[in-house]
Amino acid sequence: MGAEPIYSLAGRRVFVAGHRGMAGSAIVRRLEAENCTILTAPRGDLDLIDQAATRAWFTEHQPDTVFVAAAKVGGILANDAYPADFLYDNLMIEANVIEAAHRIGVEKLLFLGSSCIYPKYAAQPMAEDALLTGSLEPAKEWYAIAKIAGIKLAQAYRKQHGRDFISAMPTNLYGPGDNFSLETSHVLPALIRKAHEAKASGAASLEIWGTGTPRREFLHVDDLADACVFLMKHYSGDSHVNVGCGEDIEIGELVRLIAKVVGFEGDIVHDLSKPDGTPRKLLDVSMLQKMNWSAAIDLQSGISQTYQWYVGQLERQSD
Repeated sequence: MGAEPIYSLAGRRVFVAGHRGMAGSAIVRRLEAENCTILTAPRGDLDLIDQAATRAWFTEHQPDTVFVAAAKVGGILANDAYPADFLYDNLMIEANVIEAAHRIGVEKLLFLGSSCIYPKYAAQPMAEDALLTGSLEPAKEWYAIAKIAGIKLAQAYRKQHGRDFISAMPTNLYGPGDNFSLETSHVLPALIRKAHEAKASGAASLEIWGTGTPRREFLHVDDLADACVFLMKHYSGDSHVNVGCGEDIEIGELVRLIAKVVGFEGDIVHDLSKPDGTPRKLLDVSMLQKMNWSAAIDLQSGISQTYQWYVGQLERQSD
């Protein structure tokens, strides 16, 4: 795809920090095609919040390449309830991994951020240079500040030490390994679960919050993994790079699409007492598209695959 790679993963020892998470596990799946040695460290073996343990692990295992997909994540309720955990844990994870990578001379590192780094009222679509131009969404501020610090840390090691450390900022992700808890999940997996349960119980209707008019962008996690590998091979620059599909969808339309995939044929009811949230959140992905990368999984196919995975998980739990 596009120009010749500037960095090859073939024959490299590649550490995926956070390999059990949705993004990390997708990166591991994608790396299986790269003829590299994939290194992982279960949380029971390595606590990335522990600086000494992280340095010791890097010294022992000597990775050449690092994907930093490890993070403490959660929805608005969790961020609001545990602000210190979200700020401290994420700062420690990224600082320990990036510093340990520098100490042993890792050739290349990619830090994975989040689109919540952008100001609450950023112009749409949100370009990379919107960073630090306004105040953040208060509900996700703690997580966002930690992720901004991670981007800046990668830039600082590049500037001061000449390290080839880069950052990627994904839009809303979904796919296998997602969180389907109604209390802590994001909108797309929550809607899949609601539609599935409404169908299973024979409910006449499915209720959603607000008017359904806000627009959101969704990227399948396997597309994100492909973009991360692509950037590792083709990009070396100071700026973080947005990763998205470049298209958004009304929440109301998303609900109808999910209902179609799940096979729920009842009515969609709007609870207008509930808030809509930000009217639109879309990333400007022109920087990545100019490198000749674009998302390959369309939303309906991605939702269908994710729904099959979810049903499979339910069947395993009931066995």
